[in-house]
Amino acid sequence: MATRVAQSKASDEILFQNDGVSLCLMVNRRQKTMRVIDFRSGPHPAKRVFVMSLARREGMDRVFTLVERDECSTWARLGFTREGSIPGFYKRSDAFILGADVGNDTNAEESGLRPAFAASTDGPDAERLYQRIRKHWKEQDTESSPAVRVQVARPADVTKALASASRQGRALTSFEPFGRDVQRLYFACTARGGFSLMASVESQPCFNNAFIELLTGPRTEKETRLVMSAVRKLTDELFERGIVGCFALAPTDDVDLGTIYLANGFRKTAVLASHLVRGKERVDAFLWSRKLALPADG
Repeated sequence: MATRVAQSKASDEILFQNDGVSLCLMVNRRQKTMRVIDFRSGPHPAKRVFVMSLARREGMDRVFTLVERDECSTWARLGFTREGSIPGFYKRSDAFILGADVGNDTNAEESGLRPAFAASTDGPDAERLYQRIRKHWKEQDTESSPAVRVQVARPADVTKALASASRQGRALTSFEPFGRDVQRLYFACTARGGFSLMASVESQPCFNNAFIELLTGPRTEKETRLVMSAVRKLTDELFERGIVGCFALAPTDDVDLGTIYLANGFRKTAVLASHLVRGKERVDAFLWSRKLALPADG
C-alpha cells in the first residue's frame, strides 16, 4: 500500500491534446524542471511551440524527456540533446534521456531552446568528478556493513522529516513526482547512535522500475557507510517486490552519494546538464542506474 503524505503544491501534471499532439507535462516547481511525456510519435511542430511556451509561462529552467531509441532523432530535431539512458526503464527496453535549457530570449531562436551543453554531458569536468568518486569508492571498506534498520515509514514521520530537512537546508528533494500513474513508498532508515534517514521509492507497476530518492545526504564517513547499508537494504527490498531496475540522481560533485551508489552496484548512465537546484545555483547531475532482475514473462 502506497503512503500518502501531505505536501506543498510543488508540482503539477498538465495535459495537452489537439489533433496532432498529445502531451503530459510534469512540472517540478522546486527544481524548475519539466518532464515531457509524449503519447504520439513524430516531430510535430506544435510540440516545440507548446512545450516551450508553457515552460516559460511556468518559470522552468530545464525541459527533458524520456523516450525509446527510435524517438531520439525526433527530439533531437526539436532541439534536445541526448544525455544518457536508464537501462530497463521500460522493463524490456531502455529509456533515453534528452534535455534542453529553456531560453529566456524568445527572439534568439525560433525554438526557444538551448541544447544542453556538451561540456556538461561529455566534457572533462564530468569525467574528472566521476573518476574522483571511483577513487573514493575503491578506498572504502565495503566488506563490513553497519547494522541499519529499514522499515515502511508512517505518513506523520515523513512530513516531520521533510520539514526538518528543509529547515536545516539539507533537503535534496521534496519527493516530487517523477512520473505519472506511480506508486510511492517511504522508508525510515535508522541505526544506533541517532542515525536517521528518510528515503522514497517511486515505482511504475506497468514497467517494474523504481526511482530512489534520499531526503538528505551523509555528513561524515560514518554516515556514508550507514547510508550505504540503507541503500543496500532498499535495493534488496525492491528485488523482493519484483522490480526490474532502479535509478537515482545526485549532483556530479557529491562524492559521498556517488560512492554510495557505486558500492551498491549502480552505474553512471547519464549526465544531466543543470538538472538540480542546490541553494541558489543549478548543478549537473549524475544519473545512477542498476538492473535488479530479469523481466518476468507475461
